[in-house]
Amino acid sequence: MCIVWEQQPKGGEQPAHLSSSSKQKPVMSIERIDRVGVVGAGTMGNGIAQVAATHGYDVVMRDIKEEFVESGFENIDDSLDRLANRDALEEGPEAIRDRIEGTTALEDLEDCDLVVEAALEDLEVKRDIFDDLEDVCEEDAVLATNTSTLSITSIAADLERPERVIGLHFMNPVPIMEGVEVVVGEKTTGDVVDLAHEVAEDLEKTTWQSDDKPGFVTNRILMPWINEGIRAYERASRRRRTSTPAWNSGRTSRWDHSRWRITSASISVCMPPRRYMRNSEIGTNLRICSSGRSRPTTSGRRPGRGFTSTTEIVRSDCQRCFTA
Repeated sequence: MCIVWEQQPKGGEQPAHLSSSSKQKPVMSIERIDRVGVVGAGTMGNGIAQVAATHGYDVVMRDIKEEFVESGFENIDDSLDRLANRDALEEGPEAIRDRIEGTTALEDLEDCDLVVEAALEDLEVKRDIFDDLEDVCEEDAVLATNTSTLSITSIAADLERPERVIGLHFMNPVPIMEGVEVVVGEKTTGDVVDLAHEVAEDLEKTTWQSDDKPGFVTNRILMPWINEGIRAYERASRRRRTSTPAWNSGRTSRWDHSRWRITSASISVCMPPRRYMRNSEIGTNLRICSSGRSRPTTSGRRPGRGFTSTTEIVRSDCQRCFTA
């Protein structure tokens, strides 16, 4: 299933960069995609690697340190075991796990037909990765980024072949959530767009398509939604009894908002995309609330205690306000 969410050109004509007849070098077809590379073994990276391997693809999962790769495999093993216990797998976890190769060498991605970057949400980091990928990968390989907010066009701006770069924004957790947002850069060709939808749907995901605007579809909705929830608490914290049921029942069919708890950890994850979007055309809607600048009290861990102020004072009542 594919849902297209993008601004159409006047007159109903297809944009030149989306035309399959554009005079560009050919890209990989889905029939020839056997090997998928994933850059980043974190939450999103290992989830993408797991899903690809579950659906029969050979996968190379790369990160900059061996300990990161090992941690990614630990998460994959744990996820596969839980799915197996629920009879949610068509084959054993060992068979799926054996299709995933871990590495710290980017050169090991040279034989990959599709590479999905899932590194830090930092524009310069992603640009450097794609610059290296262009040198390593074959000319017909498709290069995708899992960015949730950053411009696809900007990521690919310095590449010789920006037309093969596309956004494949998986939802978290990847093995569970069915959605994939296909984001089209200014120079992305129609063949690459079609292939991105086909690959995602082959992974049994539902796709929707967005043009290259800050936040795309999901974060353009989600970030103001989270921010407004925080703002509502700041302005009317005495009315918790009315806030809680509205928060917990206000869900849509496309995003399972029950997974989004307003905690210090989720705020930390959302901070980079909100800052990026704050500097864009929709900035006034994303003025970050004071509580939204909070940080976990324990570095690198999710304390599960709601917001913390800049002076490290825990606002535990905010957790009770926004979670069941």
